[in-house]
Amino acid sequence: MDIHVLIKLFEENRCEEDVVPMQNYMKKKFPFLGIKTPKRRLLLKELFNQTGLLKEGFKPEFAEALWEMEEREYQYAALDYIGKFTKKLDKSHLELVERLIVTKSWWDTVDMLASHAVGSIASNSPEVIGEKIDGWAISENMWLRRSAILFQLKYKARTDEELLYQYILFNNESKEFFIQKAIGWALREYSKTNPDSVKNFIDSNPLAKLSIREGSKYLNKRQL
Repeated sequence: MDIHVLIKLFEENRCEEDVVPMQNYMKKKFPFLGIKTPKRRLLLKELFNQTGLLKEGFKPEFAEALWEMEEREYQYAALDYIGKFTKKLDKSHLELVERLIVTKSWWDTVDMLASHAVGSIASNSPEVIGEKIDGWAISENMWLRRSAILFQLKYKARTDEELLYQYILFNNESKEFFIQKAIGWALREYSKTNPDSVKNFIDSNPLAKLSIREGSKYLNKRQL
């Protein structure tokens, strides 16, 4: 199986001296093998070359098998693998992406899934917004709410600002750092496209100081 090839490659390249710094950076939430991103991607390239995995079409079961592995590099490998198929994902894959978002959740996996995988699926199949993502925006799960706020992050001029602002206002009273940060990040990105709209929104609505600070970064530069 393809995953056994990757396990062998990863085990042969684990680096104990990098384990502690990598675990500390992630607040000791997950164990690590000590394989940094450049090396991990070289090993994945070797996996793809050895197995022809990318020629077989997207395999949800492969991504899920990687997600079940203990060390965090396997989840990163799953993200890299999903990233190779981002433009080919369809609404049938949203259930998988949702499971990954709510499992072993932290910003390092959730943000890529939200802004790339969910963003692509919703762009190709906008009906999933009403069917699924609207519910995420008010979910008890913080990471689904963060994903709803961030899924349009790469949309630029295609951003549905009414929807973005609606999701933000659903969550603007949240005390969660990761929600406040997501609100600020989404506003900051959209301010590159429509700064006047973002400025008016920030000025007209009660937002957390963190959200305002993050969301205003480019607006403040304009005023200098």
